[in-house]
Formats: sequence, structure tokens, C-alpha cells
Amino acid sequence: QVQLVESGGGLVQAGGSLRLSCAASGSIVSFDSLGWYRQAPGKQRELVALVTSGAETNYVDSVKGRFIISRDNAKNTLYLQMNSLKPEDTAVYYCNAFLLRYGRKIDYWGQGTQVTVSS
Repeated sequence: QVQLVESGGGLVQAGGSLRLSCAASGSIVSFDSLGWYRQAPGKQRELVALVTSGAETNYVDSVKGRFIISRDNAKNTLYLQMNSLKPEDTAVYYCNAFLLRYGRKIDYWGQGTQVTVSS
């Protein structure tokens, strides 16, 4: 069982930057993918950015060119650098770690960190 703890959220003005961190209680090397999701009030949770075990990255269109996902395997930590923030980026951001083993999907989630962007 792996525990994920996010940090780095907060209140920032539009155009500003934040860096989110997700610290895992164990090694992150074995996960098939690591990702950041977000959920705004009244909306469904959406995938923001993903990095695979092969270091491939994928972003939702609305954050391309502004957000960067990265991982530090030595520190068992996932990051999300968020630049040029917009009010529509306001949401609770969740860290996810995903495994596919013997046809079984296993997801681990953090507790979330609030990001609020003021206009």
C-alpha cells in the first residue's frame, strides 16, 4: 500500500505560478503511470497531466504549454509546475499512481490540495 501526500497548493493571482509536489511513501518506479487530476466545484474530476514509466508525458489541451509534469524517482516525488495560471485552473488537485497487474487496475490517490487563482 502506497500513500500519496500532495503539497504546494494555495492562492495565487492570475498569471502567477505554483509547483505542486506529491510525495509517495514508497518507490514510484514500479508504477505504470503517475498523474495529476483536478476537480472544480460542480465538475467531474479530469486528468491534467500524466507521465508514464517510460517518461512519456500527456497533458489536457487547456494546460499545454503552461504546466509541466515531472518525477524524481530518487525522492519518490511527483511534481506539477504550473505557470501562467488562470482563474479556470482553480480546483482541488489530486495526485494519482496507477498500476496494471494481471489485468487488474490499481489506483492510489492523495487527499488533494486546493489551488485558487484570483483574477
